[in-house]
Amino acid sequence: MKKAEWTIEEITDLKGKIVVVTGANVGLGFESSKIYAQKNATVIMACRSLDKAEDAKRQILAEYPNSNLITLRLDLGSLKSIQSFVETFKKEFTRLDILLNNAGIMTVPYGKTEDGFELQNGVNHLGHFALTAQLFDVIKNTPNSRIVSVSSLAHKQGKIDFDNYLFENGDYGKMKSYSRSKLSNLLFIYELDRRIKEKGYSVKALAAHPGTSSTELGRYLKSESSSNLFLRLALKFGQPPYLGCLPQVRASLDINAKSGQYYGPDSLTGMKGYPVLVKSNKLSHDLHDAKALWELSEQLTKTIFEI
Repeated sequence: MKKAEWTIEEITDLKGKIVVVTGANVGLGFESSKIYAQKNATVIMACRSLDKAEDAKRQILAEYPNSNLITLRLDLGSLKSIQSFVETFKKEFTRLDILLNNAGIMTVPYGKTEDGFELQNGVNHLGHFALTAQLFDVIKNTPNSRIVSVSSLAHKQGKIDFDNYLFENGDYGKMKSYSRSKLSNLLFIYELDRRIKEKGYSVKALAAHPGTSSTELGRYLKSESSSNLFLRLALKFGQPPYLGCLPQVRASLDINAKSGQYYGPDSLTGMKGYPVLVKSNKLSHDLHDAKALWELSEQLTKTIFEI
């Protein structure tokens, strides 16, 4: 007999829990925030645009009037903004139960962050690395807290080139960069899991991917044709965000989830369906690359990540 699908009905009341969702104003982040709010968590909607965050907040409150939602500005392409966000958060809160590293950009034209990092790897990986590092002292002192990073099926196409990680020497490709950033997300979360376990903390570090989901993330795909298989599948089979967000929500809330696990959809080779445990590729588990990426991330962000 087929096992019943995991749904949000599995989630217990989250009253008293503090959740930070990056990119909470749209797509998977918005749908995840809505679920946390529905279950009575205090949700910090961390977004680059406060206007868009406030609009998203109004939408959730219209459906769940008793929601406890707080909007704070966070630009993951700015180390200064990340530091400001962390300082503001720590003035108001002494615990953090869930950090959902959800925000991301996909297949954008070449550009640089405020600090000179190539955009996709700068936002998708380095920004979240710096954010997690600066919030970790609060996270590790919160019993049974979790850190969840959102990766992608595209990680399977990713390759880490430490001699040209941010495409300083050219060779930029939109999908090449995106895939690298998503592989980086997994290398980071698995290394974080190993270091947490060495210290014996109760923190869990997990990852998830949404399969192919129709969100604003893919807005740069819709205006151009592509021979890339992943992009074609994403456009053709994308599931709605309220289903696409379930793997990351399950990773953050399933009482049976273990640190170091990876969740994704169960159907069409991981493209859609309900959330289950899945496997990432061999490169994502490379111990040398994970440690080297950690050191490079500390160097680039000028952030010492103390576990």
